[in-house]
Amino acid sequence: MPIVNSKTTAGADLFEVQAGEVPLAERLRPRHIDEVVGQSHLLGPGQPLRVAFESHRPHSMILWGPPGVGKTTLARLMADAFQADFIALSAVLSGVKEIREAVARAELTRAQARRQTLLFVDEVHRFNKSQQDAFLPHVESGLFVFVGATTENPSFEVNGALLSRAAVYVLKSLDQEELDTLLARSMTDARAPELARLEFDESARQILCASADGDARRLLNNLEQVARTALAAGQRQIDAALLARALSENLRRLDKGGDAFYDQISALHKSVRGSHPDAALYWLCRMLDGGADPRYLARRIVRMAWEDIGLADPRALQIAGDAASTYERLGSPEGELALAEAVLYLAAAPKSNAAYLAYNAARAYIAADASREVPVHLRNAPTELMKRLGHGKDYRYAHEEPEGYAAGETYLPEGMVEPGWYRPTGRGLEAKIAQKLEHLRELDDKAGHD
Repeated sequence: MPIVNSKTTAGADLFEVQAGEVPLAERLRPRHIDEVVGQSHLLGPGQPLRVAFESHRPHSMILWGPPGVGKTTLARLMADAFQADFIALSAVLSGVKEIREAVARAELTRAQARRQTLLFVDEVHRFNKSQQDAFLPHVESGLFVFVGATTENPSFEVNGALLSRAAVYVLKSLDQEELDTLLARSMTDARAPELARLEFDESARQILCASADGDARRLLNNLEQVARTALAAGQRQIDAALLARALSENLRRLDKGGDAFYDQISALHKSVRGSHPDAALYWLCRMLDGGADPRYLARRIVRMAWEDIGLADPRALQIAGDAASTYERLGSPEGELALAEAVLYLAAAPKSNAAYLAYNAARAYIAADASREVPVHLRNAPTELMKRLGHGKDYRYAHEEPEGYAAGETYLPEGMVEPGWYRPTGRGLEAKIAQKLEHLRELDDKAGHD
């Protein structure tokens, strides 16, 4: 169903509404934990942060998660819920002076207003050891509740002494359903009147949510950009075409040569791909004779080796790279012979674009997909905190398995279907690779039935 907002602003048509100077993401910041989208493992019934809010018993904590998942919002909501004075520091912009000022303000608040202070430190991993140590006595004395936010692993970036005095909560990227919920709520929020009566068709909604990649702030920033484009164009219906205009980076390449130049490099590449050594040599020499930069040709020859021969003959990859290096060492005209020999070898080599197709398929999948979590059994666990979180548990060390292969083990994110991107051909070395992979799949099938 398309997202439709039928609400209008009194006395103003949609296309007369102008967004305020405050960014949309800031205007739509949740005012209560029930408005927070995502993090149900922390904010759901009976979960630790929900319990902390409901019991009005604040405690120091480290919020660890990617950008745009609500770390700052949760800190602000805690201060409101606990009726505490809120002090925010950025470790990027602050130093010892700002820390001392925050401590002095917290002491004054406790003495005069008899209120507790919640000190929020964004990007806490940017503080050095001595700066982090400055918080310790005040956390222990209860002068303030310390809430640190970090996108980095606190096991490595936060001092052990501070880490031991604060609970660590792991925040997750928003999934597609949660982003869709956030988009729907935003379209009907009175704090964003410029979104009134805009309509997203199904494809546009999916593209916009995918563009956020799990980041709520990015979703709202992109939504704001799309809304501005629509308002400027007088357009109510948001479709994929409008999204492309609003969000594209417009990375158009400059034209560095005429049509004949690119036609000839195309002919060279296709002659190599078509396994015609004489034609490949002809077009190479035509371009050299016409004044083409041999370094450019060397780069294209290396590209041909990876794209059109690939794992069918790994020697082609080495020969192409060596030819480029040889030209750099010898220059013209001697180095051009190396390029010619590389072109002849590539044209005669067995062809496979299986790896090239697999790579493109994987990139396209990831560009359209959310950022899936690494399975717990594959995560690194060099610290006690990470071990307690279950990182690396039940991992099978392949070298200790029969044939050096952990049959039946899975290495993809949870819920992801085996994509089968790489499909080796029956040509050259890839024929043997195909046999090896088939054997491993048979071992997996056998393990699944045991």
